[in-house]
Amino acid sequence: QVQLVESGGGLVQAGGSLRLSCTASGSIFSPNGMAWYRQVPGNQRELVALIYTGGSPNYADSVKGRFTISRDNAKNTVYLQMNSLKPEDTAVYYCNLQSILKRTTYWGQGTQVTVSS
Repeated sequence: QVQLVESGGGLVQAGGSLRLSCTASGSIFSPNGMAWYRQVPGNQRELVALIYTGGSPNYADSVKGRFTISRDNAKNTVYLQMNSLKPEDTAVYYCNLQSILKRTTYWGQGTQVTVSS
């Protein structure tokens, strides 16, 4: 089993910054991808950023230039640095781990990010 625990969510004013963290524990296999998704009530869950074991970050167009994803493989932790936050960034953010070879995915419990105008 793999468990993912997020932290760092909260309330912030537009233009502010926030950093999310997610630490994985359990039977973690490499290679893998760790990602951040977000979901607004009534909408589908969307991919925000993805980074693999060896790097190669990818971002949704809506967050390019504002968000930065990084990871510490030794700590099995992924981070999402969010700058220049906008009200439309308000959502529940979910941490995700994708085991490439096993073709399995795991989800965190989600953390609320609210950006006020």
